[in-house]
Amino acid sequence: MDEILEILSKDARLRPEEIARLTGKNASNIKKTINQYEKDGTIIQYKAVINQDIARANQSFVRALIEVSITPQKDVGFDHIAERIYSFPEVLSCYLVSGSYDLLIVVEGDNIQTVSNFVAAKLSPMENVRQTTTHFLLKKYKEDGQILKKAPQRKQLNISY
Repeated sequence: MDEILEILSKDARLRPEEIARLTGKNASNIKKTINQYEKDGTIIQYKAVINQDIARANQSFVRALIEVSITPQKDVGFDHIAERIYSFPEVLSCYLVSGSYDLLIVVEGDNIQTVSNFVAAKLSPMENVRQTTTHFLLKKYKEDGQILKKAPQRKQLNISY
C-alpha cells in the first residue's frame, strides 16, 4: 500500500504537512495525492474507531454476524442478492467469503429481538437465500487494528462488619 495511505489508515486526522514531515515528501504533492485518492474512490471516507461499549454505556444495542448461504443467480452471480441484502439499514457490512457459506453480514439492532426479527422477516424469506446462521457478538477485544480498552470499573470499597 502507498505510504500516504498507510499513514492515513492509522490516523486520518493528520494534515498533509504532518505527513510530509513523516515521509520527507513535499506537502503540496501530498495534498494533491490525497485529493486524487478522494476523487478516484481510493479513499472513501474518514472515520473514527469508536469503542461502542463505552460510547453506548447507557443504551442497549446488539451486533450480530450472520452467515448467509445463497443460490447465485444466472448471469449476475452473488452480486444482485448481496446488493439487496446490504441495502437494508440494519446491515452494517456485507462480504462475499469462501468456505461453507457465501456471505457474511454484520447487523446491528436495539436488542436481540430486533436482530431476530430482521433475520426472520426480511433476510431468510428472500428468494435465493438458502440458510442463515446468526452469531451474536458478545464482546469486542480489537477492531480495525485497535485494541479496545475496557471501560474503567468503579472500585468498590470493602465493607466489614
